[in-house]
Amino acid sequence: MLATAVCAAGTASGLAACDPGTSGGLSAMAVSYTTDIAGTRALENEGVRVRWLSCAARLDSGASASPSARAAAGVDCEGETDDGGKITIGGTVTQEIGGRCVHGDLTAKSDGRRVFRAYVLGDCNAPVPTPSRTPAPPPPAPGDGGAPRPTVTVTVTVTETRTPLG
Repeated sequence: MLATAVCAAGTASGLAACDPGTSGGLSAMAVSYTTDIAGTRALENEGVRVRWLSCAARLDSGASASPSARAAAGVDCEGETDDGGKITIGGTVTQEIGGRCVHGDLTAKSDGRRVFRAYVLGDCNAPVPTPSRTPAPPPPAPGDGGAPRPTVTVTVTVTETRTPLG
């Protein structure tokens, strides 16, 4: 279990390391994350009940070719409503601000009907999220002299047996 957690953490770190962004600070990972969060909120504010939404972004290859060119990322989101309908958000993002908002030209649709077209998605004036503090480890048990304690992981497997009716 510990090896799995370490591999997952390494993979996430590797993804971040592989996404350096552009000279303007735009990164595909940040654009996809922020569009997902802000897009879900915007859809729900318009009355669309979002079951899930997943976004992917790609940096435009020509964005950093010229110093005068503005960085941009194409973003495509797909998802589903609570009643099984299809959700899409797509367009171009030219700026992402700290996980709070994206600027660009984005269109959201639910079951083929346009829900909104936005040039700013999210709340750019929201306070910057503060990192949560990691709680201090528990004190050593009496008599163990402060020696490191093993990590315990509990895994629960649920087995369901179904029998035919009748």
